[in-house]
Amino acid sequence: MPAEPAYFDSTYLFKLYWDEEGSGEVRALAGACSRLICAAHGRAEVMAAAHRKFREGSADAGQLRALLDQFTADCDAGGIVFQPLVDGVFEKVDAVFRVAPAGVFLRAADALHLACAAENQAPKVYSNDRHMIAAAPLFGLEAVNVIRPALPPL
Repeated sequence: MPAEPAYFDSTYLFKLYWDEEGSGEVRALAGACSRLICAAHGRAEVMAAAHRKFREGSADAGQLRALLDQFTADCDAGGIVFQPLVDGVFEKVDAVFRVAPAGVFLRAADALHLACAAENQAPKVYSNDRHMIAAAPLFGLEAVNVIRPALPPL
């Protein structure tokens, strides 16, 4: 477990606020880190995930408000540091898409996460998103899934 900062994608950040499969493992990892880092768009992704729980009926309006209030407070306190999407991030996304094999399934938001992590010299990214994990090496990164460390290949 790292004592240094760790790059979490938004799926891992959301698990800090909502009890679901893997939340315990992700919370344990977060507790061992000095701080959490994510790309700026990850903040909106966490909010959208919270609203999805409300839309689907898994959370009521009070739970949604409480989750978003806690998330905002943690962000404001510096517990989660959101890295800006600077030109270097987009240049890295461009470079990777130009050489990525046809079989790589890389969504734009995942590419931004990976490029932002690479731009900020994060040696690893933490996620349970299979497609993001598979694409991480294209960005020179190691992807770690503490929920299911040995996912079968895509």
